[in-house]
Order: sequence, then C-alpha cells, then structure tokens
Amino acid sequence: MGDSGRDGISLRHTAQLSAGELRRVRELLDGAFEGDFGEADFEHALGGMHALVYEGGELVAHGSVVQRRVVHAGRALRTGYVEAVAVRAGRRRCGLGGRVMRSLEGVVSRAYVLGALSASAAGAALYAGRGWQVWGGEIGVLGPAGPERLADEEGSTYVWVPAGGVLPDPTGGPLHFDWRNGDVL
Repeated sequence: MGDSGRDGISLRHTAQLSAGELRRVRELLDGAFEGDFGEADFEHALGGMHALVYEGGELVAHGSVVQRRVVHAGRALRTGYVEAVAVRAGRRRCGLGGRVMRSLEGVVSRAYVLGALSASAAGAALYAGRGWQVWGGEIGVLGPAGPERLADEEGSTYVWVPAGGVLPDPTGGPLHFDWRNGDVL
C-alpha cells in the first residue's frame, strides 16, 4: 500500500520516507511521549515499515514494525517488533491506534513468524484488545556478554501470532531478544 495522499493511512518503508516526513514522525513521537523519546528510541523505529495516519494533511498517528530475532526453545524466530506507536494528543481514543495496529499486524502476518512489542501502561489495553498476549515467561536479551534476564520487561512484553500460526507456550521458557543499543526492548 503506498501513500494515500492528504488523508488516510499510508504504509511505507523507512527508505521511502523523505527527510521532512521523518522529521514530522519524530515531532509526533516527541509530543506523544512528552519528551521521553530519545535518539535510540527513534533509531529503533527505523529500518522497517511505517503506518502513518494523516488527517487534513497532518500526521496524527504512527507506528512501525522492524525485524528482530527472538530465540525461544532453541529456535531463532523471525519477529516483527512493533515500535513507536503514537497518536497526537487531542486525537486519542478515536480508533487511530487501532488503524495503525491493523496495518502493522498485516505486515507481521505476511512477513514474520511472531509479533512482539513492549507496552506502556497507557498502551496495554490497545494491544490486549487486539489479541496480543502478555508473555508470561522470562524475558531476556542476547547481550554482548551472553544471555541476560530483563526482569523489568516481564509483564509488559506482548506477543501476537498471525492467523494459522502457533503461539509459543508463554510459560515454556524465556524469550531472548537480539541486542541493540539504548533500551533493548
């Protein structure tokens, strides 16, 4: 799906976004996260597919999905990791987050074995309402020094499996995510 024009939703890869569009995404994220969205957070949202919602030519909602590797039960799972889901203040609770997630779930269902994300308390209801499940087991990372447990991420890491897929047993062992700079999840 390409650019929808002045209004609607657009699904495009980072490489297809102009510098101005990336600046508008960053401005939306800075506002939505009230200044708590650093450079590493923005970097994590790049390199994959972006769902962008426009109203009156203004960017009002965004989310992206990037590829990560997650090791579970001895297998490396190609995972679509959802990042930077945000809706402009004043436009929240109007279904825009659901539209963004529907687009991103479409990407996950066509390209990945598993979807995953780390939810804020404010965003958890959106994900749970769409069928995303809290991972009940341990969460970890394959860090430079080897596997590390991320106990602070337990209870806020959600997974989603495309139709016809099989959800790994959330109590059947840890999920270990690939390493990255900044917040690992």
